[in-house]
Amino acid sequence: MVEQIAANLSGRRLGHPHRVGVDGLVGAGKSVFARELVAALRAHGRQAVHLDSDGFHHPRAIRYRQGRDSARGYYEDAYDLEALADRVLRPLGTPGSSTYAMRVHDMSTDETISGATATADCDAIIVFDGTFLQRGQLRELWDDVIWLEVDRATALARGAARDAVSLGGEAAAFAAFASRYMAACDLSTIEERPAERASIVIEHTDPMAPRVIRLPGEPASD
Repeated sequence: MVEQIAANLSGRRLGHPHRVGVDGLVGAGKSVFARELVAALRAHGRQAVHLDSDGFHHPRAIRYRQGRDSARGYYEDAYDLEALADRVLRPLGTPGSSTYAMRVHDMSTDETISGATATADCDAIIVFDGTFLQRGQLRELWDDVIWLEVDRATALARGAARDAVSLGGEAAAFAAFASRYMAACDLSTIEERPAERASIVIEHTDPMAPRVIRLPGEPASD
């Protein structure tokens, strides 16, 4: 399935770096999928770069200004989407410098980063994985968005298990995901309809048996 997506993306030349977002619920498997996609794109001979949303958080003072448990706060304040638009997506479009920020924030130190930049080749494919990638101003800046469709309960359990150590144990992690992170995804689903807007949709509840639902230039599956 990853090879199918890579072949579709590699077969297109846009005249500027190809901006691909990997979107989905928390716990959907976005980062793993993005890394596998980048490896497949490179096997097709394309320059491919993976950018992780962990480098595009707001500082803590902004992230938690609506409260550490606030779903609306996570949805609106967790990620620096303005920096993603102005320092990554617009420079990679037309007209653009092709020089983009690799990250703008360090989670461990809470410091803002200004000098971590790189320049993409004209035919490069930049793959950015994150949540809420189709909010507002970002929506028209992607060339393709891949939506990983995952059963909500499965994503919730997967995300809580992944972050159990950092969130104080399995029970605390599950509570945090239910009240803040997954609840924020529910807001996004209602307000942005991300699965409907995405150009590529993949059924990804079982990452060992994914299925392409929608792919540009190919008929949708049942």
